[in-house]
Amino acid sequence: MEFLQIILMFVSVVLIILSLLQGGKSDGLSSAFTGAGDLNLFANTKERGAEKVISNATMVVGILFFALVVLIRVFG
Repeated sequence: MEFLQIILMFVSVVLIILSLLQGGKSDGLSSAFTGAGDLNLFANTKERGAEKVISNATMVVGILFFALVVLIRVFG
């Protein structure tokens, strides 16, 4: 069980780094609070190149994180 917890810590760090590497999809943090700009979370935008790779990697690592947490909780 100690092994799964070490893997969970590593996956957590990778997930945080991948989340921070993603580019912003709005005009900035101030526009989120003031309502300025066009903040549409469900807009149909195409990701290309490195953005798509980082986005897909974040999704895969997030799913892995969730699975590890469930495994540790069920078998721990």
